[in-house]
Amino acid sequence: MKTLKLVLILILSASGAVVMAQDYAFKVLAHKGNNEVRSGGVWGPLKTGGTLHAGDEVRLGDNAYVGLVHATGKPVEVKQPGVYKVSDLEAKIPTGSSVLNKYTDFILSTNDEGGGNRLAATGAVTRTTTPAAPGVIKVYLPENTTVFDKSLLVRWEGKADSGPFVVKVMNLFEDILKEVETTETSCTVDLSDPKLANQEILIEVSSKDQSKVVSRKHYIRRMTKTDYDKVAAVVSSIKQNMEAESALNHVLMASFFEENDLLADAIAAYERAMKLEPEAYDDTYDDFMIRNNLK
Repeated sequence: MKTLKLVLILILSASGAVVMAQDYAFKVLAHKGNNEVRSGGVWGPLKTGGTLHAGDEVRLGDNAYVGLVHATGKPVEVKQPGVYKVSDLEAKIPTGSSVLNKYTDFILSTNDEGGGNRLAATGAVTRTTTPAAPGVIKVYLPENTTVFDKSLLVRWEGKADSGPFVVKVMNLFEDILKEVETTETSCTVDLSDPKLANQEILIEVSSKDQSKVVSRKHYIRRMTKTDYDKVAAVVSSIKQNMEAESALNHVLMASFFEENDLLADAIAAYERAMKLEPEAYDDTYDDFMIRNNLK
């Protein structure tokens, strides 16, 4: 599992490994609105994937947003309109290295503004998912996946005339363990529920009133304690570099989960990011879904 490599990175970081000097202060991970950068005395448009240097300035328009990651890997969000000196933003960054650079680079490599090149040459594994057939509900989950979190977000593509929906949680013998009815197109399954504890499960979504409108069954595996502890250690390290809940933090966490083939957890992290800053990370989330054949 890729986690072993990530734990090694964590150990090296924790032991005080020296971060090589960078020739930039920040990378621009995402932005929305009318934003500009002044470099060499000239103002120009701010670009996702671009770099900012200590002598640069950034100008945000009204209702704008900029998500930055410092050379040490520390994330920074700027939301208020105005002009900011990059050196002032950098001065607020806590000292010390971070394990986040790996995931920043991963996001940028899959979110290149070059349009047709955005999905090329990434570190992700391409996964095959059969498209939904007519009358079949498309659930935005892999058909076979492992889950780290204690809850599972189940979201699906549904039409207004197809609801209400029924989400069935079954064991591998297809005995129903839990059933949820909703008029929404998503629900959260509590995997810590005693009925589901320590069980591998199947998830199926159907229309309550149209028996032929049903999803495929999605197989959800639990992590072994050994793998869970390894992932939990890296997650804890990442969160130590995140001062508060933010869209950028959730996107960085999503990239960690994707790198470790924990796609259900990545989806949940992206959904949390989208609630906070939907326009800024639209393309990033969309690319993730397409890259992993989930959309």
